[in-house]
Amino acid sequence: MKIGIPKETVAGETRVALIPPMVPALIKKGHAVMVEAGAGVAASFPDEEYTAAGATIIAETKALYAAAEIIFKVQPPQADKGEAELIGEGKTFIGYMAPFYNAELVKSFASRNVTAFSMEFIPRITRAQSMDTLSSMATISGYKAVIMAADHLGKIFPLLMTAAGTITPANVLILGAGVAGLQAIATAKRLGARVSAFDPRPAVREQVESLGATFVEMELPKEDVETKGGYAKQQSDLFLLKEQEAIGARLGKIDAVITTAQIFGKTAPILITREMVKKMHPGSVIIDLAAENGGNCELTEPGKTVVKENVTIIGAMNLPATIPVHASQMYSKNVLNLFTHLYQAADQSLDWEDEITKGACITRNGEIANQMVKDRLSTNGGN
Repeated sequence: MKIGIPKETVAGETRVALIPPMVPALIKKGHAVMVEAGAGVAASFPDEEYTAAGATIIAETKALYAAAEIIFKVQPPQADKGEAELIGEGKTFIGYMAPFYNAELVKSFASRNVTAFSMEFIPRITRAQSMDTLSSMATISGYKAVIMAADHLGKIFPLLMTAAGTITPANVLILGAGVAGLQAIATAKRLGARVSAFDPRPAVREQVESLGATFVEMELPKEDVETKGGYAKQQSDLFLLKEQEAIGARLGKIDAVITTAQIFGKTAPILITREMVKKMHPGSVIIDLAAENGGNCELTEPGKTVVKENVTIIGAMNLPATIPVHASQMYSKNVLNLFTHLYQAADQSLDWEDEITKGACITRNGEIANQMVKDRLSTNGGN
């Protein structure tokens, strides 16, 4: 197959969908790799490295899309830049799609018989772990969130005993012990902070404590907290209130909070209200990793750093793009593994009974193939 790697057009996006070291694996299997000129530059992968790896550099964006049979991309094609229409009739797309919020993109793909696979919809099952880009990018985000917290906090993280006196370690609270939360715990511990973590799932206690953090105990209503697919479920108002009470009781002693709670396809739950922020010491920091979906803090402004109630609140957006080398490396491997899984047959036919293939596919044969996306778009048009 002829695989195209276009340059990302979203402002601030520095990742590339395929890095040079991944190219030989595709060429070895008989595929051709074409890369738009400059596609990897922002991630520190110049055109020369792609050429040396066996890829062909194409200068014109339209020429790349016209020649490629399948497109690997990071960000969803941008409607205002005409990117969706560049993917021609009957071709294939692999990348992020955010289909719940990109109704026009989904309809455009369906109308032109584009077979589209969304990286967000890869089933969270054991044999798909090597393709799970949500986990890969969460790892990057969890790490970077701690670095940002340390940078904005007017204190240092570790315990220091000096001639000028003893400096006590910073107290860091991680809300959510998923992939991002666990990476944040590990990073904060490496920097010497005193770390505690909250998660409504008692099952993650062992993971939290294995990283040296204190698991925050609380009594919560007995409700299912996650789907069979491993995603967090939307909880009742009573459940959320109990969470807020448990978190609020600790905030007066916390220097930095990193929030990671998100619900797939829905607005993020508010875990920290304005009144709770008021309990924090002046100069404390909140890094809100759920900002893109509204935020876990009531005062979060997505994409902005603000100071409210004497607390710095950072509405973190697209943190993987701030560490583009390793973010691109991990994303590329996820995409390569998905592609290799999809096209195992010698005739390049796909197994539509396979759980991964079927689960990740959003459009196929001129229709919206994913029932969840179809229901969502028919209900509210993707808004």
